[in-house]
Amino acid sequence: MGSAHSEAACRAREMLDRVGDKWSLPVISELGTETRRFTELRRAIDGISHRMLTVTLRELERDGIITRTVHAVMPPRVEYTLTPMGHALLDAVGSLVTWAEAHLDEIDAARTGYDARAEQASALTRPPGRENR
Repeated sequence: MGSAHSEAACRAREMLDRVGDKWSLPVISELGTETRRFTELRRAIDGISHRMLTVTLRELERDGIITRTVHAVMPPRVEYTLTPMGHALLDAVGSLVTWAEAHLDEIDAARTGYDARAEQASALTRPPGRENR
């Protein structure tokens, strides 16, 4: 029983790593509203390279999060859309984004306090005559 649970936990971690990478969520978010072509996605996602968009789309397709449709026209037209599972993921992630947005001020205050305490502790343990350089 423990082995099956640890295998499932490992596979779940793998999926969390996928959606937690730098580019998957922006791609999923862009596809949440409508079907998009590759060039539309590339223009909409600031900073993503052609290669990274290609890799991300392939991984999301392999995992069943998006579907890729090739239209037999000249030149070929390829479109990407979220699957029902992809929409469910977008809904779940939306809750996390909402939480983060609602707590930005608290997060900023906590970071400022932590950084001040860390700097103060560092100053106390620094040998005399050794200021920050």
